[in-house]
Amino acid sequence: MSDTNWWFFDLAAGIAVTGALTFGIVSGITGIGRIVLTIPLVLFLPGYALVSALFPDKPNDDYQSFDDEKTGLGNPLLVSGGLEAIERAVLSVVFSVALVPAITLFATVTPGGVTLEPVLLGLAVLTVILASLAIGSRYRCPADRRFVPTLSSTTPFFTRSQLSPYDRVNCRPYNIAIAGGLVLLLASGGFALANPPQHDGFTELSVETESVTGDIDTMYESTYPAGESRELGVTITNQEHEEHRYTTVVLLQRVRYEGDDVTVHESTELDRTTATVADGESTRQSLEITPTMRGDDLQLTVLLYDGDPPAEPTVDNAYRVARLPIGVA
Repeated sequence: MSDTNWWFFDLAAGIAVTGALTFGIVSGITGIGRIVLTIPLVLFLPGYALVSALFPDKPNDDYQSFDDEKTGLGNPLLVSGGLEAIERAVLSVVFSVALVPAITLFATVTPGGVTLEPVLLGLAVLTVILASLAIGSRYRCPADRRFVPTLSSTTPFFTRSQLSPYDRVNCRPYNIAIAGGLVLLLASGGFALANPPQHDGFTELSVETESVTGDIDTMYESTYPAGESRELGVTITNQEHEEHRYTTVVLLQRVRYEGDDVTVHESTELDRTTATVADGESTRQSLEITPTMRGDDLQLTVLLYDGDPPAEPTVDNAYRVARLPIGVA
């Protein structure tokens, strides 16, 4: 590689930019910054590396002459090679759009699934591999036909006028429309990937269980001594897309089961506690259980509220409910 002929500069810069963009995205940047970082990595760099590997030569117009006596053709045949800057730009976007679904399909078999990080990591690795192949492809191309990035090649939408022996002018007024279409595609595609559709928010309420063996009837403590305090552990997981404040209330109820119907004959509140949980986080709460009733027709009813509970907490006005049949001796 010559020290003065930087024909590989654009590909080396593409590898460096790919690494920088990937690091910025996985580091936790959100909002408009994440969209700006995602757009080139998703909708340009992989395709540009692939186009560079497939077309290492520069655009040129060669004219092949004919033997008039044998063919009767007086005009030479125009034989074009390489790609114009506008063609490289358009194909880079098209190939990138084609590569993203392939990487997404591959991500479905990874442990991370189809999430932003595995897809972007796959695109980054593919871009580096293709750019390395493109450098080798250009190196093998003859120096006089090798594509070398120049200032004119970085302005693909204002193609220079090139006169042929027949005063042919390469004028492309439609390039402005193509540029506008590419900008819209890049913006919409980057926004869609950086902001995938989110599921409806929900909250999980779970009760701490014991070690499951063949000697137990339930996965929680179902027998309590009257008048003695025991701990009941519950876990709250917030998937509401924002921070929430929860209140947990535990009731001891005497119930009667009639088929699928449950009738509550007596109810008393044993404990309540509050917790603020960030989105995507879980917290454990410890509820104090001191039974005030005896019998085998009892149940602990754990009620979870988003915010403060009403004056009379019930199953009907709770956000989440857990019922635990117990016996108190």
